[in-house]
Amino acid sequence: MGAAKQDEEFAEYVAGSRPALWRSAYLLCGNVAQADDLVQSALLKLYVAWPRLVRGDRLDGYTRRIIANAHIDELRRPWRRETEPLEGHEPVMEVTNDEHSALIRALKALPVGQRRVVVLRHYWGLSVAETATDLGISEGSVKSQCAIGLHKLEAALASHYRSEDRA
Repeated sequence: MGAAKQDEEFAEYVAGSRPALWRSAYLLCGNVAQADDLVQSALLKLYVAWPRLVRGDRLDGYTRRIIANAHIDELRRPWRRETEPLEGHEPVMEVTNDEHSALIRALKALPVGQRRVVVLRHYWGLSVAETATDLGISEGSVKSQCAIGLHKLEAALASHYRSEDRA
């Protein structure tokens, strides 16, 4: 009975949080297939830890940290170092909003550490301390990487709008 209830609670949590987890994973890696892999890996790890996590209020932070760490692990794997997908093997995402496309391109252009900090701070809305804890870095690193990342995003989006105005 207890295991069935835990499975039901886990399924309910996944149903409610999977879209946000996937968007976070996509913002971190910029690749549809890799985002799917990151979320699947994170959910597997979450399921294993579920009995001890469900008792506390650490669930969301733990899940965010799993995704960030899974992304770090994926970057370390030699077969993930290829930067361009094979022709015809990248799933196509239909994006109807040009501004959204520009933001995703600008996020992809950020170094990985800055991208992680910006996603956690401004997509998830975490505080500096929460972001530092989730990523295992100092609060000073969070502040500096966030400031630099936001500056780069602002510059990239400003150039996008300037080129759009000329067109």
